[in-house]
Amino acid sequence: MSIATKRGDGGQTGLAGGIRISKADLRVESYGSVDELNTVLGFARSICQSKEIADWTEEIQRTLFRVGSALATPPESKKQPPAISTEDIDMLTNLVHKIEATEGILADWSLPGAYTESAAYEVARTVCRRAERAAVRFVESGGIVQPTVLPYLNRLSDVIWLFGRLIEFNAGIESRLRPESKGGPKWSRAW
Repeated sequence: MSIATKRGDGGQTGLAGGIRISKADLRVESYGSVDELNTVLGFARSICQSKEIADWTEEIQRTLFRVGSALATPPESKKQPPAISTEDIDMLTNLVHKIEATEGILADWSLPGAYTESAAYEVARTVCRRAERAAVRFVESGGIVQPTVLPYLNRLSDVIWLFGRLIEFNAGIESRLRPESKGGPKWSRAW
């Protein structure tokens, strides 16, 4: 059997359970954006020199396959969507706390592009935010998804941003947005 079935040539695609919908449907947009995120994270992982961050990234990618499948499975499907658990979200929250505990890692907003590896994670972070926005649009349009999907995507963008900061911190790279001479509290306006 070939992957070139030609069934999508007219602009429709199949969901879990054999249901056909337009490729322009918000459901397809949301799980397609998660697929794009998974691919971009794969690129970031492929150039990441930190085994720890690469391993965390791989675990996240495996979970993203479940997130995408959960978004691709309509309630009327005979197939049950894979569960996105509170433990999946807790794993991300724990990573946030672990990385934030690194003394000196959080000084200010960062300017993307200071280091190739961290820049790849910055691209992934923005794709994650886009995937989250697509999922929110789908839910706000009446789409039904597990209540854990949106919190997972929201927490994930924080984790990905912190991966970039940790990579730069470990490499001795400074990417703060404001010069140290510019005062003000952390995360305040940069201008």
